[in-house]
Amino acid sequence: MAEDRYEQLHGAFRWQVPRDFNIAEACCGRWARDTPNATAIHFDSESGCRTHYSYAQLQRAANRLSNALLDQGVRRGHRVAIVLPQRFETAVAHIAIQQIGAVAMPLSMLFGAEALEYRLQDSGAVLAIAACEALPTLREVKARCPALRRILVVGECPVDCDELPWMQALQAEEARFKPVATQADDPAILIYTSGTTGNPKGALIPQRALIGNLTGFVASQNWFGFDPFDASKPSDAVFWSPADWAWTGGLMDALLPTLYFGRPIVAWQGRFSAAKAFELMAAYGVTHAFLFPTALKAMMKAEPRPKRHALKLRALMSAGEAVGDAVFSWCRDALGVPVNEMFGQTEMNYVVGNCQALWPAKPGSMGRAYPGHRVAVINDEGRECAPGETGEVAVNARDRHGDPDPVFFLGYWNNEAATKAKFTGEWCRTGDLARSDRDGTLWYEGRADDVFKAAGYRIGPGEIENCLLKHAAVANAAVVPKPDAERGALVKAYVVLADGHAGSTALVEALQAHVKARLAPYEYPKEIEFIDALPMTTTGKVQRRVLRLREQERATAGAASP
Repeated sequence: MAEDRYEQLHGAFRWQVPRDFNIAEACCGRWARDTPNATAIHFDSESGCRTHYSYAQLQRAANRLSNALLDQGVRRGHRVAIVLPQRFETAVAHIAIQQIGAVAMPLSMLFGAEALEYRLQDSGAVLAIAACEALPTLREVKARCPALRRILVVGECPVDCDELPWMQALQAEEARFKPVATQADDPAILIYTSGTTGNPKGALIPQRALIGNLTGFVASQNWFGFDPFDASKPSDAVFWSPADWAWTGGLMDALLPTLYFGRPIVAWQGRFSAAKAFELMAAYGVTHAFLFPTALKAMMKAEPRPKRHALKLRALMSAGEAVGDAVFSWCRDALGVPVNEMFGQTEMNYVVGNCQALWPAKPGSMGRAYPGHRVAVINDEGRECAPGETGEVAVNARDRHGDPDPVFFLGYWNNEAATKAKFTGEWCRTGDLARSDRDGTLWYEGRADDVFKAAGYRIGPGEIENCLLKHAAVANAAVVPKPDAERGALVKAYVVLADGHAGSTALVEALQAHVKARLAPYEYPKEIEFIDALPMTTTGKVQRRVLRLREQERATAGAASP
C-alpha cells in the first residue's frame, strides 16, 4: 500500500497564479519554441488515416488560423463555436482562439438542430468552426442565429457555398502571429451545462481555470509520469481518453492538461469499442488514461486477460459515475492499474479524487479534496456537516491558506441570478449529496436535484422535457433515470398525452425520433411510459423524485423476482 502523503502535499501546496496567463502559450507556444519536434497529437481514425503532429506544426497551423479568424472579423471576447470531433484541427482551433483573446465554445457533434441553435443564439457566437458532417445542421439554424457570420468547414466543403473551407482559409495566411496578452482572470472557454429545469446554462471559464485543474490532473494520473519530489526525472507519458473534447471531461481533463505538460495525446476519430481501446493503448504506448466507468465495464466484459496486450498503462482516472467494486477490482487485479476516481463540475472541475501513488484510496469512495482545494459537506444554511452526516458537496472559493482557488468559473453567461444561486457565501454548491469521514474522504449519496448520469453523459431533464412538449401529442412530460446494470441509468420519459391522442408503439417511436432529431442521441428517452397525470407539488412543480423512486422500486422488485 502506498504511503499516505496527503497531509504533506496539502500543507505544503500554495497556488502560484501569474497575473498574465494564456492557455495557448502554456499549452503550445512555449513547447513550439523549446521542443518543436516533440509529438503533440497522435491522430488515428476509422477511415484508416493515421499521422503525427508536432508542437511546431500545431503552432504554425494555429498562427494561420488566428490570422484567418481576424480576417473574418473575430475579435477579443467574441465567442467562436467549435463543432469538431477528436482531431488535430480541434486542438488547432483552441490554440488559435486563445491567441486572439476570443472565447472558445466547444459543441458536441451529437447535438441536433435545437440544441445547437439555443447555444449559438444565447452565446452570440460570431463564427463556427465545424466538421463537414455537422454542416447540414448548422446550415439549418444559421438563419436564426443573427450573430453567426460565417462557418469555417473542416473536411469536404460544397462548391459555390457561403462557407469557408479550412484549407483555403489557412493557406491564404502567414504562419507567424503575435498573440495578444491575456490576464489569468480573462474569459477563455464557454461550456454549456444541462440543468434540471429550463435551458442549459453557459459556464464561462477563465484562463486560470486550467491552472486550477492541474493538481487534480497530475494526482489522478499518479503525477503524470513524473515524481513530484524529483522533477528532474524524464517522462515518456502518452495520454488517451475517449471523452469528447467538446465536454469538460475531454477538454479540461485530457486535451489541455496533456498539452500543458508538453506530452502527446492520442486523438481517435471514431466510435468507442473495447477492442479498439486495447488496440489504441497498445499501438501508441499509452501510459495514462481517462476512461468512463461505462467504458471500463465494456472492456472488463470483453477482455478477461488484458495483460496479454502488453500495455504500458501506469495510471487510470475515471469519472462521471461510480466505478463500483467489480470494476475497481478488475482494474487493480486484471489490468494491473488501480483506478483513481475523480469528481468535479464544469464550474469548478477536478476538485476531489484519489491518487494511488501518494495516498491509499478507499474503494467506492469519491476520494479527498485535491491539493489547493477546500471541499466540505454542508447543510442548507451553509454550515459544515459533522462526519457521517449527509449534506451537499461544496467547494470553497478559497483554499486552506485563505488564497483564492483558481479553478472557479467566472459565472453563468448572461445569468447573474443562476450564478448567485450557485453560492452560499464563499461555498459553491455542486448539487451532489455525500457524507464524509473524519479524514475528509467523501462518500457519494446521490443528486440533490434531478440531473443524472446515463452512460457517463450528464442528463438535464428540462431540455428533453421541453423538446417533448413541442410535439403535438404531448401535454406534459417528466424525465427521470431508470436504473440499468450496464449504463448506470437509462433516460425514461413519463408522458401525459394531449386530448385526441392515444398511446401506442408507433407514438413511442415517433416521440423518440422527435427528440433524436433535435437533441443529442444520448438524450432521447430509451423508454416512454404514458401516464394520466404527473405527480405535482401544491405550487405546480413536477415531483420527479416520486417518479425516480417508482423506477428504483421497480428495479428492486425485478431483481428480487425469481
